[in-house]
Formats: sequence, structure tokens, C-alpha cells
Amino acid sequence: MIEVRTQWTDLVRRTVERLMSEMDIDAELPSDALVAETPPNSELGDIAFPLFPLARVLRRNPAEIAERVAELINERGEGVGGEPGAGETVGGQATAAGPYLNIKLDRPGLIRSVLRGVSKAGAEWVRSTALGGSRIMVEFSCPNTNKPLHLGHLRNDALGESVSRLLDAAGASVRRVNLINDRGIHICQSMLAYLELGEGQTPESTGRKSDHFVGDWYVEFHKLSERDPSAKDRAADLLRRWEQDDAEVVELWKRMNRWAIEGIEQTYRATGVRFDAVYYESDTYRSGRDEIHSGLERGVFYRDDDGAIWVDLEDVGLDRKVLLRADGTSLYVTQDIGTAIARYRDWPFDRLIYVVASEQRYHFAVLFTVLGRLGYEWAENLFHLSYGMVNLPEGRMKSRQGTVVDADDLLSDLTGLAKNEIVSKGREAEVDDIERTSRDIAVGALHYYLLSTSPNKDMVFDPAESISFAGNTGPYVQYMGARISSMIRKSEGYELLPTEEIDVSLLSLPEEWDLMKAVADMPAVVANAAATNNPSIVVAALYDLAKQFSRYYHDHPILTVNDVGVRSARMALARSVAETLKGTLPLIGVPFLERM
Repeated sequence: MIEVRTQWTDLVRRTVERLMSEMDIDAELPSDALVAETPPNSELGDIAFPLFPLARVLRRNPAEIAERVAELINERGEGVGGEPGAGETVGGQATAAGPYLNIKLDRPGLIRSVLRGVSKAGAEWVRSTALGGSRIMVEFSCPNTNKPLHLGHLRNDALGESVSRLLDAAGASVRRVNLINDRGIHICQSMLAYLELGEGQTPESTGRKSDHFVGDWYVEFHKLSERDPSAKDRAADLLRRWEQDDAEVVELWKRMNRWAIEGIEQTYRATGVRFDAVYYESDTYRSGRDEIHSGLERGVFYRDDDGAIWVDLEDVGLDRKVLLRADGTSLYVTQDIGTAIARYRDWPFDRLIYVVASEQRYHFAVLFTVLGRLGYEWAENLFHLSYGMVNLPEGRMKSRQGTVVDADDLLSDLTGLAKNEIVSKGREAEVDDIERTSRDIAVGALHYYLLSTSPNKDMVFDPAESISFAGNTGPYVQYMGARISSMIRKSEGYELLPTEEIDVSLLSLPEEWDLMKAVADMPAVVANAAATNNPSIVVAALYDLAKQFSRYYHDHPILTVNDVGVRSARMALARSVAETLKGTLPLIGVPFLERM
């Protein structure tokens, strides 16, 4: 891997530390003192380091520091090492511009290193060891077994799966986990409606997908409760009987949960979501309840007059929180305590990331604090990756009224739109399997759109816009990969030089330099997205890369240019873009398509 920014950051750091030694400054340079940026104007350089943070440490004006650091780097003629073992050096010239240290990279050196690096690593080019040695667990999805997945779940799944893939690409050891919410009052509400109104129907007898079948009864319960308010009491009674292991209730619960989970797993397979371990609330809530009783005995919690067990978190601004109800039944936080402990026991992690909507910020603040007070030191390594709501152009979805956008229906609609696009452009003969290609385009459109917005922001999902083959969309980037793949297939009939014999000075156009920098930057982009749990960084970089190559392809001949040297250099550039797309698109859940 060639991570030029990281390597230059290391060089600048060493130079600053040498300057501090010359000045007899006995201090440690903060780890975040040097941050590589992109200059606003490419004429200034390719990498910029703002040196404001050094002013206090060196007790000098940052402009003076920039001048002296540039002098030291240029005097010593230091370059930056390339890929280990490749014998490449990506050097550069340092200049000062006020408080900024700018680096103009050695263009032939960088281009040569990129082309040879991509030729050797292929799609693995975008991977790095930035998070090597880290053990990171990611919890996401966590569906309820009273309804099928909807658009909100799809954003959760896309985010959790992408973060997991990005962390893996940055070198971390990753464990994806799911928590099936298979118990609680909402589950019993579906059960009650089915028990009283179902008349023995099954998914098979109705021809309904099994999770949809169960979800229909959740909607029916709320209709029933409007007609008969006592239905809520009967559902609560089912919950009490379930916690008392009533055989009849448990048998119904198992059957309906099986239907729900089997249907949800079909949706996971269709969208490319997978898990390394699955936990169930019904297994962990009891251990969570035991932890609460243990904390009560140790004085961590207290029992109220009505018998409920509480924790007082007013000292950290979280108020008082009930952990076990007066009747002994559990709450969400109860089983989350048990689940977190079970997970650390099963796979000790350095960090556990919970991918859950921003509405649950308070819940996780309480959970992390309670686990800390129970004495679990690893609680400080828990992180809530909160994300905003997904709305439709016409407003917010509501599960109880049955007005959500169903995940399966949405994917089917997008697949149909993709197929229509292929047919309308007369490209049926270009694809191997139109049904599979249409589904891959639909999945790519869905994930790209859902991940294009920063996780912490609410978003509006527009299906028609997401499937467009033009603009900032998944299909547009997929098509660019397919277009280059087609050119690579055709290149087999042309004379081309081996990568090591290519004259990189022939790639002298500004557009070619910009493309090479974009390819060179992608490993660092992936590592940054992994470190910040933000796939939208990758989405933006992919769109910029595809857009840049589209302009280049339109303005300059590649395969048809007469000069074999220029043709070889431009084809190597095109291959590097294709391999970068091939390695990066799957990290955001978008299939790379060689034919489209």
C-alpha cells in the first residue's frame, strides 16, 4: 500500500522533532498536531499541513515554523518511502505559504508507484493496516420479530455492514453481531391478534412471506386495541405468562418468531448483510436481570417502595432510571446489560460499536454508565454510532399504521426500475444475466443513496432519484466500472507494454495527475472512513473518481491512440481506476459490475 499522506506526515513530524531538538525544546509533540489536508489550489501543492498547533509548543510564529521545516526537508533531500519492497520513492518539494507547509509531490515517482502498486495488489490496493491489531465488534440491525424490515432498518443495515467492511479493510479484526428483539410487549401484541383473529392461518396457507405475515398481525393488534382498549391488558398478560414459561404461550411465541426470523434472513441475503454471531433477547434478559439483582446487593442500585429497582444517575445528568419493574419484568436496558456482558465474554473486544438510531442516545448513555458502575472496565470502550431518521418525500413512516416502506417491496421496485433502464437502452445483450444484474444495480442504488448522507443527519429517500444512471448515484459509479471493464476486455487485441516498462512521463496531463492522486488517496480515504465510522466519505470519493474519469474518457482517446507508449500508459491508468472501484465499491455494499 502507498499511503503518501501518512508517510509525509511521518516525515514532517520527524523534521519538527529535529527542529525542537535544535531549539532545546524538551516537550512531546501532540499526536494530532499534524493533519494532512488538500490545498484549496492545486498550484500551491498536493498536500498541506497547517502549523497553527505548533505555535505553542515551539513558541514561534507558525509562518516561521513553516519556513524552517521546509528548509530542513529540502536541505536534506528527504523523500518518502513507497510500498515496502517495491523500491519506490515518492519524493516532493516543501514550500511555506504563511502558516502552511505545502508539499508538491514528485509526479513521476507517485505515478510509477501507484501503477506498480495497483498492478501488484489489484482490488486489494485500497486496503491498509491503519487499524491492524484492533478487535472491533459491530452491533447492527437488531430487528423486532413482530414485523418485517422496512426502509429505516435498511439504513441501519447498510451503515452497520459498511462500517464493518471498512474496519476490516483498514486492518481491524471485526465481528458483526445482531440482537434479535424476540421478546417484550410488542411481540405479545402480534401474538394476541393472531391468537384471537388468526383462525389457524399460516404463511403457507396465505401465500404471504413469513415476516410480512407476522407484521400484518402487529397492524391488526393496533386496529383491535382501538376497538377494544382491553386488548392491551390481554397482551400484557401474555407477556407475564411468557416470562412464567407458560407452555401454550411459549409454543405460540416460538412459532411466530420462527416465521419472522426466516423472512428477515431472506432479506439479509438479498441485500448482502451477514453476521458472525446472533444474540436473542430471550436468552440474555435473564442474565441482565441477575446483574441488576447483584448490583442491588452491592449497593449500586436501590429498590423503590413499589418494589422496582432503580439506579440514580443524577450526578452525571441522566436522572433516575428504572432497571427492573415492580412485577419483576425486564426493560430494554436490562437485557442490553446482559447482552453486552455475554459478548465480551464470548469475544473480548477493544471496542463495541452500537449502530442505533439517534432517538436512543439517552438509552445508551444510561447503559454505558450502568455497566461502568457494575465494575466492567471495558464499558469505556462502548460507542453509540447514532444515525438520523429516514423519511420519504411525503413525510415520516409509521409502523403501527402500516405506512412504512417495506424493504422487500422497495428492493423489488428498484430492481424493476433497473431492468427497465437496461431494456430501454437496448443493453440486454451486454449483460450475462439481466435479472441478477438488475438486482445488483438495485442493491447498489439503495446502499449508495443511504450511505451518501453522513450518519448523524436525517435524510429523505427518493427511490426514483437513487436508481438514476446519471448524477451522484450508485448506478452511475457502477456504470463507470463496467465501461472501463469493457475497454479492458477490448484491449486484449491491442499491443500494450508491461507495467514496469511504461514511461510514466507520458501521463503529463493535469487530468491524469488528478486521477493518479485520487487513486493514491483511496487507501487513506478508506482508513479515514473506518476511523470515523462514516461511509459517506467513501461515497464522495468514489463519485469524484468516477466523475473525473468520465471527463477524461470523453476528452482523450485511450485504447485507440496510435502511440503504443501513450496507449499503454493510459490503459494502465484506466486499470488503476477500475481496480480502485472494484476494491472500494463493495465496502459500501455496492456490487462492482463488469457488464452493465
